[in-house]
Amino acid sequence: MAIPSNTAAGKRRWGIGALLGIGVLINYIDRIGLSVAAPQIKDMFQLTPVELGLLFSAFAWSYSLLQIPVGMVIDRFGPTKVGRWGAFLWGVASVITAFSSGFAGIFFARILLGVAEAPAFPVSSKATGYWFPRHERGLATAIFDAAAKFSNVIGVPLVAITIVTFGWRWGFGLTAFLSFSYFIAFYFLYRDPSAHEKLSKEELNYIQQNGGAPEGKSEAGAMNMLGYLLTKSKVWGLTIGFAAYGYTFYLFLTWLPGYLVQTMHMSILKSAGYAAIPWAFATLTDLFVGGWLIDHLIKRGWDESKVRKGVLVTGMLFGLAVFGATQTTDPAWAIFWISIALGGLASAAPVGWSLPSLIAPKGGAGTIGGIMNFANNLMGAAAPIVTGFIVGATNSFANAFMVAGVILVIGIVSFVFVLGRIEPIPDPHPAGAPVPAV
Repeated sequence: MAIPSNTAAGKRRWGIGALLGIGVLINYIDRIGLSVAAPQIKDMFQLTPVELGLLFSAFAWSYSLLQIPVGMVIDRFGPTKVGRWGAFLWGVASVITAFSSGFAGIFFARILLGVAEAPAFPVSSKATGYWFPRHERGLATAIFDAAAKFSNVIGVPLVAITIVTFGWRWGFGLTAFLSFSYFIAFYFLYRDPSAHEKLSKEELNYIQQNGGAPEGKSEAGAMNMLGYLLTKSKVWGLTIGFAAYGYTFYLFLTWLPGYLVQTMHMSILKSAGYAAIPWAFATLTDLFVGGWLIDHLIKRGWDESKVRKGVLVTGMLFGLAVFGATQTTDPAWAIFWISIALGGLASAAPVGWSLPSLIAPKGGAGTIGGIMNFANNLMGAAAPIVTGFIVGATNSFANAFMVAGVILVIGIVSFVFVLGRIEPIPDPHPAGAPVPAV
């Protein structure tokens, strides 16, 4: 497959990609703040492991439940408007958290944060589809997905230092400042390609002529599109497989610092340093395997579907290294196995997030992203609760990691046998017309 040169097209799309990546970076620093602050909050309010699990999961419940409605709203109103309002509310939720006086206040603030951040990934996925041709979609998606991992490399130490130095409330003050700053940047810098006054005609043509997702709404209508997509095995294969990824990802996102403090007997600052290692490795595999390598192979003529699916399944298989962490109490070996697992999952993640814009009919990328992320974060909500119960009952993380491994196996089976080829789903008929059965 010959890929046209982009030498004369311009590079503004990569600035948009970087902006989306910064947004996800701040988005995840918001999310991980509670994990880092948990030891201080637990001692201040005398919380049990089960109560901590409920706090960890509160964000994921509201975030998950809104994914499908938010996806439909994004398909209706576009990423520009929805992205602006979402970014503003991130900061509001962090302010409320900083002023909370107990379990109930923090629980409410985390639910609100889930509402505020629900559009973040579907907006980034749909915007990336608009701004990048298919053969650049791997790296473009990896930029914002890798930011989620990199947030643990710089976010955990940054928030940890703030919390240890000034107290946990100031940690959330920091995330509020970052969130409001991003809202201002997104408000002034982001537009869809056709509305971006500084995008050259050459670059716009390059994007559109090489598989950039068409802008605009579907003629089918939001509910008709949702019903149509729910009949497609391709959507279900993606959804089940990505949900399995989400369970393990959220387990590490919420419990890794606590695991290192409890099982490896580390201080908060030391655990933050150790926790940064697997996330740094995951950032690299996300960018270079899930991003650059995929685009490189596709540009060289490799079959697009086989390349993306091969990385997707192989990455999930490496995620099974989580089993290794159950067999050791040595911090170095535990971090080694967790790094392998997270590195594999991270290489698969940008493939998953590129798929909504790659397989969606016109006007359906936000809805597919919402369906996929609904299941992903529903499992993300379950992971910290299940882990909290297991740790509370056994005083060990070994069985919690075993559960994650079993769920990954289910996800691998779904990607292999249900997803099928990575290719566009045909457009549905307009609202009022009969929808095809297949």
